[in-house]
Amino acid sequence: MLEPIKTIELFQKSPSPKTFSAGSIIFQEGECGDVIYGIISGEVEILVDGKVVETIQKGDVFGEGSLIHLDRQRDSRAIAKTDSLLAFLDREHFMFAVQQTPMFALEVMKSYSDRLRRLRHKIAI
Repeated sequence: MLEPIKTIELFQKSPSPKTFSAGSIIFQEGECGDVIYGIISGEVEILVDGKVVETIQKGDVFGEGSLIHLDRQRDSRAIAKTDSLLAFLDREHFMFAVQQTPMFALEVMKSYSDRLRRLRHKIAI
C-alpha cells in the first residue's frame, strides 16, 4: 500500500496547491463537487448538518465521494481548522491517477472506508 504521504505526492503533480486560512470554507454541503483534495499541511474539519464529525490532517484525502458518485453533490462541509495547504485533482486527473497508479485508487478507497468506520463508531457511542 502507498503511505498517506506518498498519496499526497501524487496530488502535488496537480495544478498549484491552494492555501486556506483557518476558518475558511473549502466546500459546502450541496455544492457540485468537481475536485478531490489532499492535505499537504494543516487540519480540516468535516461537518455534516453543522456538526463536526471528523478532523483530518496531513496525508488525508477528502471530497472523493463527489467524484465517485454520479450526482457529484457534496454531502458534507469542509472547513480549514488551521491554515492549510491543499492539493487537488479534478475528475479527469483523478481518473488518470487511478488508471496509472492502482495503489492510489486503493489508498483513496481505504481513506473513504476508514472515515466511514470512524463515523459509524461515533454514531454507536
